Amino acid sequence: MATKGADAADTRTDTRTDARAALEGTRIKWDDSSMKSSYANVCNVTSTREEVVLLFGMNQAWNRGQKEVTIHLTDRIVVSPYAAKRLSMLLQGVVTEYEKRFGTLNIELAGGDAKK
Repeated sequence: MATKGADAADTRTDTRTDARAALEGTRIKWDDSSMKSSYANVCNVTSTREEVVLLFGMNQAWNRGQKEVTIHLTDRIVVSPYAAKRLSMLLQGVVTEYEKRFGTLNIELAGGDAKK
């Protein structure tokens, strides 16, 4: 019978430890051992109800008057809509901080109008 009591006490201790860990948050360890770095000067995004697809690549055409430009796609990242929303929020924060430090980024649309 002493064993049952000890097991119950251990279970209560484990439950309290798990609850404390949940309140304190999870520690994240970033493992970059398999990471690769890529540069992209073009990004396109498409989506369905279940996923958001980000395509990254390089525009290597430097002449403005070209009739056709080929974009060499190098990476495809597929995320859930929830992850896409979190990514959007993270990127907005980074851009806001960048603009505080270095000034406003003006993005021109294809028609030449500045985005406001």
